[in-house]
Amino acid sequence: MKCIAERPQSMMPIQTKYCAGCGHGVIHRIICELIDEMGLRDRAIITNPVGCAIWADLYFDFDSVQPAHGRTPAAATGIKRVLPDHLVICYQGDGDLAAIGTAEIIHAANRGEKFTTVFVNNAIYGMTGGQMAPTTLLGQKAATAPHGRDPGEAGMGYPIKVSEMLATLDGTRYLARGAVNTPANVQKVKGYLRKAFSAQEAGIGFSMVEILSPCGTNWGMNPVDAVTWLENEMIPVFPLGEIKNQLPAEIGKLGGVQ
Repeated sequence: MKCIAERPQSMMPIQTKYCAGCGHGVIHRIICELIDEMGLRDRAIITNPVGCAIWADLYFDFDSVQPAHGRTPAAATGIKRVLPDHLVICYQGDGDLAAIGTAEIIHAANRGEKFTTVFVNNAIYGMTGGQMAPTTLLGQKAATAPHGRDPGEAGMGYPIKVSEMLATLDGTRYLARGAVNTPANVQKVKGYLRKAFSAQEAGIGFSMVEILSPCGTNWGMNPVDAVTWLENEMIPVFPLGEIKNQLPAEIGKLGGVQ
């Protein structure tokens, strides 16, 4: 029989620790498939901080570094400058990137650091207990917002659209937002990441792919309902597609996505 699908060589053969319906495992596989297809396994380094992302190094069969919470862009900056021929990936959640590490990501992007950020946005803090994150939607319940996020009298502010914010910085060259709620969207995410990795390989400025991902456990939903909620509630707030593309034509057309 012909094998049409198998585990990527860059992915460790272990059982997942993530919750049922979590998108992290899908995102891990996308990254590993690209690492294999692009022949980057010997030159790939992923930096994954505190949070659910801290488990990522269990699954990637290539080099990894675990920086302190929110400090991943600072660590990636140092690694990329010392090893400019390596593919350096920042793997961050929304609490890590958009709250604890806001200064690091903004200034790394503004400097045009030549690494790629994979920004997993599930609109809530995960491993630390389901607290409200900067990306939590209006009305969405969280451990620290039991009645839902309220920007009015409660003074909880509004969801931050990180990709749109970074698009205003001159150092950013490629920014896209995808989701892992359908097979078609998974393939689009892979296309966005292929462009981002190719841009880094070509030495072109800062690149980031934001990925909307379900978190049924902290949303209080089963996996099926979580995917439906992502589609009906998250995507209207965080629209999918390429947000900024200042890549050369030969890279900008990669991945079959526009």
